[in-house]
Formats: sequence, C-alpha cells, structure tokens
Amino acid sequence: MLVYPSGVDVSSSALRFLSAKLRQRRRELGTRWRRLSAGRQALLTLVHLRNGHPYAQLAAGFEVGTTTAYRYVTEAVDLLAALGPTLADAVRAASTKAFVLLDGTLLPIDRVATDRPFYSGKHKKHGMNVQVLTDPSGRLLWASPALPGAVHDIRAAREHGIIDALTQADIPCWADKGYRGAGGTVRIPYWGRWETLSAGQQAVNRSHAKIRALVEQAMATLKNWRLLRKLRCSTTRITSIVQAVLTLHLASSNP
Repeated sequence: MLVYPSGVDVSSSALRFLSAKLRQRRRELGTRWRRLSAGRQALLTLVHLRNGHPYAQLAAGFEVGTTTAYRYVTEAVDLLAALGPTLADAVRAASTKAFVLLDGTLLPIDRVATDRPFYSGKHKKHGMNVQVLTDPSGRLLWASPALPGAVHDIRAAREHGIIDALTQADIPCWADKGYRGAGGTVRIPYWGRWETLSAGQQAVNRSHAKIRALVEQAMATLKNWRLLRKLRCSTTRITSIVQAVLTLHLASSNP
C-alpha cells in the first residue's frame, strides 16, 4: 500500500480535547508505553471519524498494525461517547431557549435486502434512525441512540422519552409531519393537501417550514463527519460513534 501525507479538516481544539482525555485515561490505567502517543492516537481517531478511512488505510498511514488501529480508535470512541450529553442534559440546556427543533435522520449502513429491520421505506435504503435536538439557531444539543431504520420518527421519539421530557419541562418543540400525534409540546404543520388548507393555515405552515429549516444545519454538522455517510461497522457500534462525534462537536464549539 502506498502512503502519502494528507490533511484533515478538524479544528485543533478537537485534537487538544481528545488528546487531553486520552492522556488522563492512560494515567488512570497506569499505562507506561503505547505504540502511539496520546496525541497521535487522537489524530488517528479524528481521521477515521472525519474522513471515514478504513482501518487498513489508517494503519498504513500511522505505521501500526490494523488490529492496533482498530483498538486505538475503539478506545477513543468509547471514551468520547461516555462524555456525551444525556437527554436530561439537553433538556436543561433547552430550558433556557425559546424552543427546540426535533428531527430524525437516517445514517446509511452497509446491509443487504434481507435485513428488513434496517430498511427505511421513507428513504428507500438501509440505515439507522437517529433523533436530533437543536436550539432555535440549529446548533446541536443532543443526538439519540441509534435505532433500526425501519423505526418511524414518532416511535423513535417516544422510545427515547423525548416527547415526555420536553412536555414535563414545558419546552415548545417544532417538528415535521412525521411526528403527527406526538402531543405534548410538539408542534407540527397543519395536515392536509396544500390546496385544501385555508390561507391562514398555509401561512402558518410556511412560517413553520422556515423555522424548521434551521435543523438542517445540525444534520449537516453530523454528516460532515464522513464516517456517518456510510457506516460499515456493526450496528451495535453506531450509537457510540454518533455520541463521540457529538462530544467532539460540542468540545470544538465551546473551547
């Protein structure tokens, strides 16, 4: 395999943050020597998450074995995931906002047609459903554990306890028609064909769409981590990866 120098479009604050956490982890474990320093392990992990490079390619670039690359990335991802905000943390942060935005996204995975639980009829592809909460400006507050793609957004929101948590905290939530019947403080557009809606209802739906458009910034933030554009790992690892990305994003946004 040919190896060449390359770059990764991740902020230095994310590298410093992860390096510090890995050094702390090594001190707690009493680690005396590793093939890569904490800083290099952090960089290895960021390259994997940001660029989606396979372990064999990472191993060649960092001059370690493929198994070592996998072990180092897994360790760092699990460490980051454990630092991610909980739904309760997100609700506390949202309580200072005028409202929150709720939406679901499908993270594509490498599966065959027989894997029906992972097939999303809405998106016509296999993937994992992740629910996202953002502030009124579209900044990420929280990302949910991943569920199979066949799970609809309203069911996912209920299973994660999102609707109940927001309702108990009396936080208005703007969502799309996929959350019809959610109740609580969740607001969705008026249901029906455009031509059957009154002028007032059409105006409300236009306003609703403009507000909800900001949630696309949060989705773009997640998908900028290219590993999430096509996941080829075990589905049991996807929640940790999403939480790790969220932790890195929040650490970079609030240095």
